[in-house]
Amino acid sequence: MAEPAFPCPVDPCPPTFDEFAGSTSYFGGQPPLSQTIGYLVVIGFGALFSVFTTAVVYIDKFFAGNANATSEHFNTAGRTVKTGLTASVIVSQWTWAATLLQSSNVAWNYGVSGPFWYASGATIQVLLFGVLAISLKDIAPSAHTMCEIVRARWGKSAHITFLIFAFLANIIVTSMLLLGGAATVQALTGVRYELASFLIPWGVILYTSAGGLKATFMASYFHTMIIFAVLLAMITVVYIKVYSSDQIYDHLAQTVAYTPDECKLIWSKDGTVETTFYTNDAGVKQYACGYVTGNNGGSYLTMLSSDGLMFGIINIVGNFGTVFVDQSYWQSAIAAKPEAAAKGYMLGGVCWFAIPFSLATSLGLTSTALMLPISKDEAGSGLVPPAVADYLMGSAGAALILVMLFMAIVSTGSAESIAVSSLVAYDVYREYINPDATGKQILWVSRVVIVVFGIFMGLFSIVLNVIGLNLGWVYLFMGVVIGSAVIPLWNLMTWRKASGKGAVIAAWGGFALAIIGWLIGAQVQGGSITVATLGTNEVMLSGNLIAIFSSGFIHYVYSKFIDPQDYDFSTLDDNIHLVEQDLRGLGDELNKDDIRRSKRWIIRRGYLLTFVLILAWPVLSVPAGVFTREYFAFWVLVSIAWGFAAAITISVLPLVESQSELGSVFNGMWNYVRGVEGTMRHSDQVEVVAAPTKTLDVEPVKPQAELQFHDQLDHEEA
Repeated sequence: MAEPAFPCPVDPCPPTFDEFAGSTSYFGGQPPLSQTIGYLVVIGFGALFSVFTTAVVYIDKFFAGNANATSEHFNTAGRTVKTGLTASVIVSQWTWAATLLQSSNVAWNYGVSGPFWYASGATIQVLLFGVLAISLKDIAPSAHTMCEIVRARWGKSAHITFLIFAFLANIIVTSMLLLGGAATVQALTGVRYELASFLIPWGVILYTSAGGLKATFMASYFHTMIIFAVLLAMITVVYIKVYSSDQIYDHLAQTVAYTPDECKLIWSKDGTVETTFYTNDAGVKQYACGYVTGNNGGSYLTMLSSDGLMFGIINIVGNFGTVFVDQSYWQSAIAAKPEAAAKGYMLGGVCWFAIPFSLATSLGLTSTALMLPISKDEAGSGLVPPAVADYLMGSAGAALILVMLFMAIVSTGSAESIAVSSLVAYDVYREYINPDATGKQILWVSRVVIVVFGIFMGLFSIVLNVIGLNLGWVYLFMGVVIGSAVIPLWNLMTWRKASGKGAVIAAWGGFALAIIGWLIGAQVQGGSITVATLGTNEVMLSGNLIAIFSSGFIHYVYSKFIDPQDYDFSTLDDNIHLVEQDLRGLGDELNKDDIRRSKRWIIRRGYLLTFVLILAWPVLSVPAGVFTREYFAFWVLVSIAWGFAAAITISVLPLVESQSELGSVFNGMWNYVRGVEGTMRHSDQVEVVAAPTKTLDVEPVKPQAELQFHDQLDHEEA
């Protein structure tokens, strides 16, 4: 047992007092891992996944003929992705650095309500986006981007407007990835923030530019499995190996039992009030200790938390923007088979819920239960999970969090990269620069943009860090910027009366009102406009709510009373053109009756689960007040069970669904070893659908598998 810097001034003593007495920071400027490990993870893992993913894509192409490199396939993955892989990709690209880091920060701040509101407030958007995903398959199956659909229905002005909002969404999401990721890499390994910001994107750039969306999907599956493996390790260590729910419950109860004076003595240099660092100059507490303001009974063990609820509302509003306005989610819908579009988003949302809920319920609550020396600023920068993991498991725990974080960054980063490349290639280059662009030119532009965007985001994250914006600040701010585009995009796909002019006015009007309300709120509440006053929950909440609701109101009024439309959705897809005649995932596979049944399926279940997650569950928790020991044990059991069930489902289902594809690959490899040409039997012939007259090329691009099949027939006849 370490000798404390000074005798414990309170009774009972905090559980980690002897080790950290007088410490203002858990890491204290000394990273638990060496720089070598940092470079190994950031560079080595990036290179490893680049080589591995690219190899898998080319093996699939060579032995099964499934990856013919057209620009259509590069940006849509052939529109044939099944439910399990779609769900896995949704989990992967929705698991940001913030999912792992910010979720534990809100647990550190608000207790059990934080992980719940983070998880539920960011799950319902994915569930509801399933409605748009299946609608896309119904009315715009040929689309490459959401902005193409905007252009086809509402014209040029709306197209430029929503293209700007789409780029803003991509930039904000990638900023959060690098802000949280680079800060954590620096804290854990000592690798400089600026250097980490530049190195992290390169692993993404390499395999995304080489293999396109299909490579991104394959990598996402492996990233998701690793993330869940680390998640299960953490919840097992906290609640099964080292502690139990009862022990964490007792420690949490003791943390809030200390008086303000006792907290000042605990968080001091020598056990005296004169040397305390418990509060800052403004009198705001900086460490976990004492009464939790705004919580029922001042306890971490309650869902009755005003600040927790406020965060939940901000989370709900802000994340509508980063799902509905983010091209990567539209791209996953475009890539999915029609029957997988709805079910994949439903399953992905339910499985993703486990990551922030289970991880923060374990690591986030443990940080406050043990009263580790993590300051408010450090928690806001995402250092709660690595600190707890390092304390419980030593350098191995810190390394696991680093690997988990890197998986989250590269999986979401690759999705954002391919999303930006598609927007530039189809909505800028093809639309305004070279309308007659060929498939090869689209491919070239897509790959160049992936590289340029990665470099740009490295620079941008450094600028944000210099300004003083951390992960938590940007996370709360995102809804203010892009929230006004949400309802117009929903109306685009679901409301025939929606006006294009109204959508433009609503998006920009809502944005302007949100910024004005946000600035006024900071001035009124804080007396000045600074980064700190702009970042409070109340001010961010006002900006987020104004953005989404003012925009929705403006668009409804304009479309209903000023410029009502009567749009025929059956004509929408006729205005969207393919670059090449690559018809995989189109044609006979698009059964309208099946699509409409799937739409009814997702609407009923999506709305029901949304009701459960944001209303029924919280309301049913209200009577519990401050949780009893037994209620908390049940709460923890739910988080553990959900985590294990999600991990098994998301890991096994894609493999089960891909049995035939895996069989084709292994069969092709076996034939190659035996020296037999071709990879497919006569019964495996792929039917090519006749080409419509809506593309620039003349000849349809046949799947590589069919070409190999005919080569084999010619060889046998010879």
